[in-house]
Formats: sequence, structure tokens, C-alpha cells
Amino acid sequence: MMKLTQIVFFLIFTCGVLHAQVDKDSCKDHSLITRYPGAVIEYCDLQVYKEYRIATGAETGYKKIDDWTNTAGKSTRIYYSIKGDRTVSEVYKNYLDALAKGGFTLMANRLHSDRNVSSEVGGATWLSTFYSANPFPTNVGIRINQGSGTSGGTFYIAGNLNSPNGKVYVVVSGKQYTDKEVVVLLDVIEEGNAETDLIKVDAEYMTKQLNETGRVALQGIQFDFNAATIKPESEPLLDEIAKVMKANPTFKIYVVGHTDMKGDLKYNMDLSAQRAAAVVKYLVDKHKIDPLRLSAQGVGPLSPVATNETEEGRTKNRRVELVLISK
Repeated sequence: MMKLTQIVFFLIFTCGVLHAQVDKDSCKDHSLITRYPGAVIEYCDLQVYKEYRIATGAETGYKKIDDWTNTAGKSTRIYYSIKGDRTVSEVYKNYLDALAKGGFTLMANRLHSDRNVSSEVGGATWLSTFYSANPFPTNVGIRINQGSGTSGGTFYIAGNLNSPNGKVYVVVSGKQYTDKEVVVLLDVIEEGNAETDLIKVDAEYMTKQLNETGRVALQGIQFDFNAATIKPESEPLLDEIAKVMKANPTFKIYVVGHTDMKGDLKYNMDLSAQRAAAVVKYLVDKHKIDPLRLSAQGVGPLSPVATNETEEGRTKNRRVELVLISK
């Protein structure tokens, strides 16, 4: 089996000389696989631990793919733009050859060389469904699901390799965005378990998260099964929320309840709202927080942070979030 670093050799020497590149600040290639020569990084994202779903079969219905492989671990996402005369077919062939020569086992791959709305693996419609399961921000300029008047074909490749540190997955898709530009979205998932118990969720941590990101997710608030009754072991965390509100007297926040996907939508929407209201009532009754500074909302299963197909994922989705309205 070839080393992963040899993927760099094959991509560079199959395609020719590298062009000058101006990448987005703080972005760089993954150490295991290089870019297609001439490509420029327009977006990147690194997650220490992320759940990821790899599709391996065609759509079987509207936005429905039945065949998936679920994995999780360190996740690197890189979005490239390749401008010039290169075609989506050339880019596909080079990535395919590089992964094969690097010892990867292919899980799914297909090229659609012409403009399409195919629901087969790698088709334009299929890619939209795939990325709805592995979403990216809508405001960072990723155009893998977009087209222009001269847009063309698409492709998808997924493969895995057993490395000394565990299994590695590479998922790469591409689109002929215009006749002079190919865009590529690369995901590398290095399988492994997340380190846990590293964050102390207290008033200081919550305040920092609210100031920096505008939200903080709390999975330590527990309720009775199918009820909005707060369990006693949740009270220390609720008391920390009260400390935040008292130390920041101008803070106004939404208290947002979330559920998993099990059960009826309306039931879960109602339950999440009732649980959020229970948190607000606790803060008002016990700690005398001004009720005008707290707004209870329930969104049920509509904003998951993990898959609902595993118990671990459903546990993560059952949470309460604090969202900053104003400070």
C-alpha cells in the first residue's frame, strides 16, 4: 500500500506545473492530499470532531438517498476554484487516479461530463441532496450546487483507507461552474472519538460563548421523559445561567428548546416550547430574573446538530440553547 503523502506526487505530476495561487487567509491544503494544480482555496473549515454521512447510492425518491455510511472524527473541508481551460472530466480523472494509486478503497464514484439534473451518484440533483446532509454555510461563496448559463458536468468520489491512526475517508465533488471554471469541494474525515469532559460549562464559559458566537448549547439540562419537568440534577447548570444574567444585566436572550426527530412534529414543537418555558420559569421564580429579558421558544427537531439515526446523535439534538437577542 502506498503512503498517503504520495497522493501529492500523482496529482502534481499528472496535471503539470502549479500556477500562482492566492488562497483565503489561514487556509491550506490537507497534508494527505494536494490540490489540483492552479486551484485556489476560497473557503476552508476544520472541525476537531464532526459527524459526517457518506452517500454511496442513487436517490430513490425526492431528496431521498437510502445508502449511507456514517462516520465521525476530525473533519477538514476545503473549497477550490480552478479557472482556465481545465474541464470537470480532467479534474475527476486526476482525483480518481490519485486516490486509487494512494491505496484508497473506492466506495462510490461517478462522472457526469455534461450539464445534468441527474439523481444518480454525482449528479447535480444528487449532490444537492448529499450536501443537505452535510451542509455548508450559505454565505461563504460555495457554488457546488449552483450553475451559470455555461455550467456543465458534475462528479463525486468517496473512498477510504486504513491508516496507522485509524480509518480515513476522502469525499470530493466537482462541478463545471462555467466553461472557464471548475469548482471542487473536498472533505477529509479522520475517524476517531471526540475527547470529552474538556469544557467546564459554567457562567464564565456561557458568557464567553454568548459574546463571541451569540449562542451556547446546553445538553446538561435534563427533563423527565416526554415531559417539561426539570430534573433536580439540572439545577446547578440553571443556577449558572442565572449568574450570567445577573452579571450581565443588559443581556436579553432566547431560551430555545430542541428535541430529536422521534415522534410527531407538532408534538415535538410543543414539547420543546414547554421545556424552554420551564427553564424561563425556573430563572424567574428562583433567581428573580426579569421575565422581559427571557423569551422561551421551541423549534422541536428543526435544527439538529447531529444525525437522528443513532442514539448518540439524538442525545446531542435534545438540548436547550441560549441565543443572545441583545446586550
